[in-house]
Amino acid sequence: MSIEKDKVVSMNYVLKDDQGNVIDQSQDGQFAYLHGANNIIPGLEEALEGKNTGDEITVSIEPAKAYGEHNPEAVQRVPRSQFPADIEIQPGMQFQTQAPNGQIAVVTVAGVEGDEVLLDTNHPLAGKTLNFEVTITDVRDATEEEKAHGHVHGAGGH
Repeated sequence: MSIEKDKVVSMNYVLKDDQGNVIDQSQDGQFAYLHGANNIIPGLEEALEGKNTGDEITVSIEPAKAYGEHNPEAVQRVPRSQFPADIEIQPGMQFQTQAPNGQIAVVTVAGVEGDEVLLDTNHPLAGKTLNFEVTITDVRDATEEEKAHGHVHGAGGH
């Protein structure tokens, strides 16, 4: 069965940066997504279109088809007082926050200048080329409920 819209795709993958450092991986066959529902980055979804169970691909995804370019305007200054006083804020630290649309977002401390903390609200992988090694472990038809909800359900439902 080929990967196309409304198919549930299970896969193993290794994600590396351009220096070969592993950023993320799933090697247990448990990573699954609903193809065509914007559940994964567009470039990877495009690369998987038409593939079949057992296929292996290696693909590099440019930022425009992944998490976008790094936007320098997405770095914001916030008062140090908005953070717990007992935490030493350092560049590279990450925090979760609620975005205006209600979703949880990850922000990265870009620097500390006096009483201000510079927060980078770009996705941590913005501006990076993503290198995937993927093995397709299964392709199946999505259930009507999965299609209606726009994502894969596990064994027994949600």
